[in-house]
Amino acid sequence: MKMLKYFLCLLFAFTTIVSSAKVVDIYDLSLDENLETPVIKNEKQALKIQDFQHKLAVSLIESNYDVESMRDGEILVITITSDQLFEPNDSILTYHGKELLKPMLKYLKTPGFYKMLLVMHSDNTGSESYTMKMSCGRVNAVYDWFDVNGDVDYVVPYALGSTEPYVKNDSMENRRKNRRLEIYLVPNTVMIEQAKRGKIIFNSVTK
Repeated sequence: MKMLKYFLCLLFAFTTIVSSAKVVDIYDLSLDENLETPVIKNEKQALKIQDFQHKLAVSLIESNYDVESMRDGEILVITITSDQLFEPNDSILTYHGKELLKPMLKYLKTPGFYKMLLVMHSDNTGSESYTMKMSCGRVNAVYDWFDVNGDVDYVVPYALGSTEPYVKNDSMENRRKNRRLEIYLVPNTVMIEQAKRGKIIFNSVTK
């Protein structure tokens, strides 16, 4: 399925998810909307998914990734600072950056198991247009790398510039922390269906 990519990270595709008999294009959704859906209404299914995500988080932390969770543990957020992915003021992935991203490819092996949201942030150095252009160029570079090396049917990029700092931009170290890529692993319809059947197998997804 071919992606159509437009300027300033406005990407559209024919990939869809189905929720309550309503067809929703995930590329038309805002970041918040993609983080809120699909809704896991069944408590037993939610617990199975939370347990699976917890095990994955532990595995990633043991591999030295910075991992947090949200939505009661259903969503994982992997944060990689931009200086681990790019040279200063550049939007070309470094060799080290590609090596850091490689383990993420396995989470795309089963289409519809996850939605992967790529969210690129900047610090506030430079004009608003510059920081947005930089974060846009960088998130497109990451998206394009996934496109070449994996399946991007359920990968959605967002560029936020300097609009959502992680910490105050009041020191060199804090600005470094704010220049970051966040990778959100959002449970999607296939994972929810597996949880319904009680058949989420950790090793089948993470190897």
